[in-house]
Amino acid sequence: MNAIIQESQIFGPVFMYSMYARAKTIIIEEHENYQKRSYRNRYQILTTHGIDTLSIPLQKGKNNRMKITDVKISYDEPWASKHLNSIRAAYGRSPYFEHYYDKVKMILAARHTFLYDLNTEAFLWLKSLLHPQTNVIKSESYISTYTDTLDMRSVNWEGRASEIKYVQVWQENFNFTPNLSILDLLFCTGPEAASVLKQINIQDTTILKKDANASF
Repeated sequence: MNAIIQESQIFGPVFMYSMYARAKTIIIEEHENYQKRSYRNRYQILTTHGIDTLSIPLQKGKNNRMKITDVKISYDEPWASKHLNSIRAAYGRSPYFEHYYDKVKMILAARHTFLYDLNTEAFLWLKSLLHPQTNVIKSESYISTYTDTLDMRSVNWEGRASEIKYVQVWQENFNFTPNLSILDLLFCTGPEAASVLKQINIQDTTILKKDANASF
């Protein structure tokens, strides 16, 4: 495929990154309004107790009506340290934890004012590891419908399955859990993550259901 347009995400799901692996260009949506309960400020990891959804708190206000680039992060609580503690507890024994944790810590602890800037830093780092040859651009204006670009904005990823499985940290406690945050794949498979993404079957893109409020 030539191009994909996506919303700004923080450590988005594995299936999304499998789509990136086939694209020549990724367009980051810069002109939409923020939408709650989505991967814009949330991501899921697997812990000893099951799936844990980590959320970046936002400053109070009508964020749902605010342009995504204007949405500010709240630091009223030490959310970054809580996220990092959860990530360490979940993946501290994973094969590649030490390879990537320091960079994740640097990103989350950077105290970005705007959510969009935090998401962009996280995405560009992951892109450099997984899709270094893919072109990344930002949208120039908001377009509701695309004809020559695969529109992946606000896709409902809940229950998205995958034919490709890899060894997860807590597999002795659970069946394979698909489509967690890309961090799960990265900590568990390291340099092999890019090749794993290319093996995931993404042929049936017609079943992707767009529902901005159904992801969590």
